Amino acid sequence: MVFSSITFLYYFLPIVLILYFVSPTIAIKNGVLLVSSLFFYGWGEPMYLFLMVATILVDYLCGLVIGRSESALCRRITLIFSVVFSLGVLAYFKYADFFIDNFNTVTGLSIPLLKIALPVGISFYTFQTMSYVIDVYRRDVEVQRNPLTLGMYITMFPQLIAGPIVRYSDIVGELNKRKHSFENISYGITRFVMGLSKKVLIADTMASLCDKFRASDEKSVLFYWMYAVAFSLQIYFDFSGYSDMAIGMGRAFGFNFPENFNYPYISKSITEFWRRWHMTLGTWFRDYLYIPLGGNRVKLLRWIFNILVVWMATGFWHGAAWNFILWGLMFALLLLIEKPFLTKQKQRGEKGSIGGRIFSHVYVLFLVMISFVLFNAVDLKGAGVDILSLFGYGGIPAVSTASLYYLGSYAFVFIIAIIGATPIPKIVYNKLCGNGVVKGIFSVAEPVVLLALLLAVTAHLVDGSFSPFLYFRF
Repeated sequence: MVFSSITFLYYFLPIVLILYFVSPTIAIKNGVLLVSSLFFYGWGEPMYLFLMVATILVDYLCGLVIGRSESALCRRITLIFSVVFSLGVLAYFKYADFFIDNFNTVTGLSIPLLKIALPVGISFYTFQTMSYVIDVYRRDVEVQRNPLTLGMYITMFPQLIAGPIVRYSDIVGELNKRKHSFENISYGITRFVMGLSKKVLIADTMASLCDKFRASDEKSVLFYWMYAVAFSLQIYFDFSGYSDMAIGMGRAFGFNFPENFNYPYISKSITEFWRRWHMTLGTWFRDYLYIPLGGNRVKLLRWIFNILVVWMATGFWHGAAWNFILWGLMFALLLLIEKPFLTKQKQRGEKGSIGGRIFSHVYVLFLVMISFVLFNAVDLKGAGVDILSLFGYGGIPAVSTASLYYLGSYAFVFIIAIIGATPIPKIVYNKLCGNGVVKGIFSVAEPVVLLALLLAVTAHLVDGSFSPFLYFRF
């Protein structure tokens, strides 16, 4: 079951909301969330529901042992067992065929592939269970003694299968005591509908252009750049839209999930881009891998090693293919080149000229688009062809009839998406709300606009204009 489906929007979610808010106590409300979340996950993958529950139980028991034991050795052995178990399950289901295939290539053997289906959301909930056990080991949080409460935290359907990565420490205070209000519900509904609209009306439209590009026999340099821009917009609105929906539903249930995106395409450096893009993943790798490796408080060569390890892991987390690993290493290289210049600029207190800031924006957007072409490639050969074709490789024409046709057809959506990926709409809205009359008009118009968006989304879904969330792959 996915958020952008008629089944979820008009059956599952309303029933869960009614059951949740008629429940008299937090304990019963938590029970409603746990049961509905298990049903939500089991709807599409009933067999892998047992895998997720088993993972939760193992890490629950490990957390108990670590939390109750006074022996440093016992605590450390239990932590190692938990991490190895969690990563082992992830490696088996997500990476086994990748390792077998590459082993066959190197050795010339023909070991058969396992062809295991990837459980949806395994990368996300594995990181959540790992962070819980590690935080208990570090004594950053108290051990959770109620397995149902821990299970509810891990399986909570708003953020279960595509993030944001909600750490136990983020919401521990809200698990058994949280505030429910009309303000939270109103904010949650607004955030959910906006995220749903971003995914269905913008991301899916960009996805259709990418599909037309792949199917076209009239590719050109212009068409390749249209594809690069379209996919960059698709993946942003797809994933940020899902995060908005998750955060909105979480707020309606009384939880404050962390933000996951902060207008990454306005960044002036690759460093800034990764502080704004998939923020919960970035902070997870920072706190549980980069800092334990020594961070930047080490010698130069060790720091370079730390950066390479973290970014290779970041790329590999996204998928079991070499293009994902190279995508991560590409950002590692860019950060290694960029960091010294940013440090010197910061030490000198320079803000840069207008021309310099424009160049910085263009440089970031250019490299990010190139990286997403690599990210979305079928294989390394295809990635090479796609990237080189952006610059006219193979003698392809600069413009084709198909590229001009689709540019005209999608121009309006391109404009809306590009503006929507910046803070401009929010800035304009906030300035207009400074006027009391305009704010009053907006307060009346907002429900009408949200209803219109929901009707437009519903029409798209009924019409069958739907594509799954990109991050379901991971």
